[in-house]
Amino acid sequence: MARNFRRNRQAAPISELNVTNLIDLGFTLLIIFMIATPLINEEQTIPVELPTESRSEQSQPDPDTRFETITIRADSTVTLAGGVVALETLVDALAPYAEQSDPPVFRIRMDADSTAQQFITVMDALKQQRLSRITFDTAVSAQ
Repeated sequence: MARNFRRNRQAAPISELNVTNLIDLGFTLLIIFMIATPLINEEQTIPVELPTESRSEQSQPDPDTRFETITIRADSTVTLAGGVVALETLVDALAPYAEQSDPPVFRIRMDADSTAQQFITVMDALKQQRLSRITFDTAVSAQ
């Protein structure tokens, strides 16, 4: 008598999913994020001496057609309406414009090598006189 040693194969699919690889992937990503997060926070806390400005209310600028130019140069000289003005006396030089019923729009032209503190000082002087109509002149790139 011949004997059959074959096993009967089941045609049913395997209903269990092997999640060991998914758990390994999850733990690997968790470790990467745990290492990367302090490095990102360290990069964002680089000490920088920021320019200072006094606090005041912001107002919306109105459209106007009359312009006055304020030019800030790298050597700390400021030109207002064609005349050289010291940064310390800029608030007093802007006082006649603040007294007008319809003050002009101030065009700020800034040298690329001038500092941020010079810019903030000019903006602070404008804000102290409540002159809020400002535009910025920029150069167009040749590219």
